[in-house]
Order: sequence, then structure tokens, then C-alpha cells
Amino acid sequence: MDYKKIIELMISHLEEGVIVVDSNLSIVYFNEPSINITGFSPREAVGKNIFQVFPNINKDNSTFYKVINSKKPIINHVQNYINCKGKNVSIVTSTIPIIKGDKIEGAIEIFKDLTHVKELSEKILMLHSTLHGKGTGENKFLPNGSQYRLVDIIGNSTPIAELKKKVQKVANSDSPVFVFGETGTGKELIVQSLHNLSSRRNRPFIAQNCGALPENLLESILFGTVQGSFTGAKDKQGLFELADGGTLFLDELNSMNLELQSKLLRVIEDGVIRRVGSTKTKVVDVRIVAASNIEPRKLVEQKTLREDLYYRLNVIYFRIPPLRERKEDIPMLVEHFINTCNSKMNKSIKGVDKEVNEYFFNHDWPGNVRELQNIIESTMNFAEGKYITLEDLQLQTTSCVKDAKVKLTESSLPKGTSLKDAVDEYEKHLIKAALEESGQNCAKAARALKIPKQTLHGKLKRYEL
Repeated sequence: MDYKKIIELMISHLEEGVIVVDSNLSIVYFNEPSINITGFSPREAVGKNIFQVFPNINKDNSTFYKVINSKKPIINHVQNYINCKGKNVSIVTSTIPIIKGDKIEGAIEIFKDLTHVKELSEKILMLHSTLHGKGTGENKFLPNGSQYRLVDIIGNSTPIAELKKKVQKVANSDSPVFVFGETGTGKELIVQSLHNLSSRRNRPFIAQNCGALPENLLESILFGTVQGSFTGAKDKQGLFELADGGTLFLDELNSMNLELQSKLLRVIEDGVIRRVGSTKTKVVDVRIVAASNIEPRKLVEQKTLREDLYYRLNVIYFRIPPLRERKEDIPMLVEHFINTCNSKMNKSIKGVDKEVNEYFFNHDWPGNVRELQNIIESTMNFAEGKYITLEDLQLQTTSCVKDAKVKLTESSLPKGTSLKDAVDEYEKHLIKAALEESGQNCAKAARALKIPKQTLHGKLKRYEL
């Protein structure tokens, strides 16, 4: 069996690019899914020195040069450079030394295009900086950049009523807040309501999902950059500066690496930030609200959340109840989502029939309020009567189960299994089925499951799949 050909075949199907250099920094292997990143083809690259094909990179900023000389890997490093066609490119790279015995023989680098992600993040920064003080014409967003207030939290159940009271009590505090809630429970809705009740309501509300960006890029987005701090860097404010006087909401905090968490801890302690590459510091007045869909104590145990940061953030703690714990709110939520969809779809559906109502109360809602919202919206696209029937609902739900090719029965779970463990097991089965169906392609599997790719990666890590 020709293992070299097998490995080359595997590499040729990767979404990422691969470059291998020898100890003299000459390219011996090059594969790129699209020449839009580097600007040249494998035929043009192999045999040339790395500095010939990347003329804008030098010894000071070349990951290959650093790895060859240090014999240590550089993982998830964000680089910005101008390729040979004059295109400004951002990539995330992992560069690993090739060592035989004690001798360095070369290095391998795996890289992925980040240009679109970087452009999107910069647009987000521009939006945050311009949105403050401006409306959207339809008043969908408030002048501070938020969208929701306490009145937008639908439900009168005891858990929700108590949560609303707690939000009102601590709104004017400057203390950090940690929010825990399963996916789809409405964490940002609670956080925005907190901001809009506070004395900071006339200042910016800014949210950032920590799992949506690579760690190097996340640091520059949070703290800002100075020109020359890395290739292509410009003088730019970070989210802390843009949120000055307001609230910064950091979702999926456990996706932030521990080193960056330590920098966040220092900002919370002394309110001082420093842009990436700068020697100057600046004082900011920002209330930090962090969130996770995993209970924070478990994050500390898993070592994905620093214990000292946990204690500093957990001054005020909100636990958002899952929908299965507040089923008495379902009729109100259903009415709200139907009214919203009626307006968007120009329909006049009055509600759901008795059988659908019974089904909703018997369902465990692993996707919480978001799952209910999506089911209502999906069903209303096809419903033709005045009331949504079980038949309308089954057109959507049964197709999802068939597509997943999964059937989790009661007998397949050990006796005494908790509801949470059962839901986790079901979710694992769905993810495995989606991966098998997509040929282990995470992007396709995420689309089939109708979740963001970074969310799927998080679940794969969580379930060790």
C-alpha cells in the first residue's frame, strides 16, 4: 500500500492549505484549495524559497523561520499579508517542526483563509461604532445598539418572574455578571434587558461571541490594534473602547483561551486596557457580562475557565431556566411567535389546535425557546388553515428524523438515565448521523443540523466525538 499517495489524496481534499518546507526554507510540498489565498499555484511554488513566494514576509514575522529556529510549534497564529497578486489576505496558521532525532529537517504549515471572517469582524466593529446614537428606521434596534427590553421576555411562570425581578434588582450595579443557560434559552435577551434597565442604557451595548473568531483575532477585536503591531495592522479601536461607559457581553466565554482570559481578568480588576502592539494604556468604564451554555463550575473543572476569572465574574449569577422547566409559558410564546410570523408572512393563523398544544406540553424541548420559534416559523410556511394542526407539524418534524436516520428509543437507554443525559445522548446520535451522511464534512453536517459550524465544533469537543 502506497501510504504517501494516500496521505496526498487526503490532503488534496482538505479545506485548508498545506505547505511543507525543508530546513533551508525551500518549499518541497504545496497544496492549496484555492490560489486566491497565496496567489500562486503549487507548480509555481515548489522548489522556491518561502521568502520568494511571500515577498512581504521577512524573518521577523515568518512562522516558518521561527519554527525552524526554535524547533517549537506555533498554533492558530493569525497573519495578515499582501500576496503576490496584491490582494490583502488574512489567514490562520498552525506551523509544526519536522524533527528526526535531534535534527530539524523542515516544517509543515496548515493554513486557512480568514479574509472573509476578518472583513466581517471589521464590519461589526464599524457597525458598533456608528450604531450608537442612531436608529434603524424601523426602530428594530435601540439607539445604544441593543434590541430587547424586559417587556420582550415572554412568560409569567415562576422561574421567569423570579428572573425578571433579579434583573431589575441588579440592573444599576456595576458588578460583573455571569449568565448560564442552555442553547436557545435567550441569554442575550436577558443581558440586553439588564443593560436597558441600567444607568448605562444611553451608552453602547456590544456583544461578541468568543467562539466565532480565532483567539489571535479575538484579542485584537477586543483590545484594538496599533499600526505596525503585525503585518497589515492599523490603528483601530477594540470592543472595550467602543463599549466605554456601556456593557460588553461576551458569549461562549469558555471558547476564549486561558491566556486571553487572564488579560480579561486584569481589565475587570483595574479597568485598564492596552491595544495589541501598543505600550500605552487606557482606562475604560465597561460592565462585563459573560455567558456560557455549560454550568460555570463544570467549566472550571474542565479547565476551560480560569478559576480566578470565574470568581471575579460570578459576583452576580443568572441561571436561565430551560423551556422544559417553564412549560406554562408555552401558550404565550406560541401566540407571540404566530403573531410575529403572521406579520412577516402576511397570514392570519389564529393559533394551534388541541393536539398540537398537547404535543408541545409533552415535548422536552432540547433546543428550548429557539426550537419552539423555529418549529412555529417552519410550520407556518406551509400551514393553510386557521389553526396549526398536528399534520402540519408532522410535515416538518418527521422529515428531520428521517433525514438524520436516527431513532432513539426508550429501551436504548439504561434505566435511571436522567433527562439531561438522555437529551445529550440523543444529540450525540443526531450529530453522528449528520457526520456519517456528510462523509465527515463538518461544514455539511452543520448545515444539515441547521447550526453554526463553530457550534458543531464545540459539541464535538464537548462529546469527544
